[in-house]
Amino acid sequence: MKVLRKFVPAALLASALAGGLAGAQTLVPFSDAKLPFRFSHPQGWLGVDLGDKTNGVSMVSAKTPPATMIRLLFVPKNGRAVNVTQEFGGFEQGLKSTGVTLKTLTSRAASYGGVSGTEREYQIAKGKDTLRMRVWFGNGAKNLYSFQLTDTAARYASANALYSKVLSTVRF
Repeated sequence: MKVLRKFVPAALLASALAGGLAGAQTLVPFSDAKLPFRFSHPQGWLGVDLGDKTNGVSMVSAKTPPATMIRLLFVPKNGRAVNVTQEFGGFEQGLKSTGVTLKTLTSRAASYGGVSGTEREYQIAKGKDTLRMRVWFGNGAKNLYSFQLTDTAARYASANALYSKVLSTVRF
């Protein structure tokens, strides 16, 4: 399962390091027959195609950087066994390969929408700029899920609160 290893393209990482606002938001329902889940997202946020050919939804808080980013992604397991710890290892290596310094801040078991998994928070630094990222890998019956929040360190607390509200709406 090497598909979910590297989620933050270098160009997006650089633009996210520049800053932006998440703000308090009203959540609106979203569903798509192509997705194995439904959820509610912040009103006014925009879908974005990062060109990385992942399955799922990527959205940003603004058209131009700086912007908060949320990604709700999945990969079909096709009967393969998945080790979430190994997935995190590959994910972390993918981030490091972009030239950033990665520090794990927290790691804990977490479940969303009835799917269990592991969630980690990171500090990502490049030069003087710092990002915070929260990533959950969930091991579903048919899919591996990767839900992510990326924002500046300065805005992370408010963005994280909003992201928690989004995650509480996820249904598989």
